[in-house]
Amino acid sequence: RTASLTGHLSTVQMLLQRGANVNACGPFGDALQAAATRGHLQIVDILIQNQANVNNSGGFYGTALQAAAYRGHRDVAEALL
Repeated sequence: RTASLTGHLSTVQMLLQRGANVNACGPFGDALQAAATRGHLQIVDILIQNQANVNNSGGFYGTALQAAAYRGHRDVAEALL
């Protein structure tokens, strides 16, 4: 989640290659929600390609789509539809 939130694309890729659970969810949401919140479109795309569940809900914003829309990241919101 932290790598997604902070936009560390190479770290996200490495974690996925090493078998990280793309849908792991903590009290602040999951990696997809984190990337969507900050508008990191490349990370959102990679997480979706690796089977991230776009309907997971949790954290402050709810789903990744809700997070992207709330924060005004239209390109990310469109990718999540």
